[in-house]
Amino acid sequence: QVLLVESGGGSVQAGGSLRLSCAVSGSVFSINTMGWYRQAPGKQRELVASITRGSLANYPDSVKGRFTIARDNAKNTVDLQMNSLKPEDTAVYYCNAKIVPGLWRHESDYWGQGTQVTVSS
Repeated sequence: QVLLVESGGGSVQAGGSLRLSCAVSGSVFSINTMGWYRQAPGKQRELVASITRGSLANYPDSVKGRFTIARDNAKNTVDLQMNSLKPEDTAVYYCNAKIVPGLWRHESDYWGQGTQVTVSS
């Protein structure tokens, strides 16, 4: 069984920093793009950062220059360093990975359980 296990998150004041980590557990054939999404109350889930297997990163303008995503292909992990946090960054953050679970299997989206990030003004 493939699981994404998240850690990190919590509460911080505006301007502070937090680091989220996500580890893929279980046997997989390959892990392609990994990323972090967030969902605030009453809003749709949105992409925060993504990174390809070759470490090409992508960020929306809302977090560009403040958030950094990195992955370790040997450990099957992806981290999100969040700096200069703002109250509008408050949301539940979800790890995502596009995984081929076995040979001759199709790529599927896998999600972590979500971790709360709260930024107070």
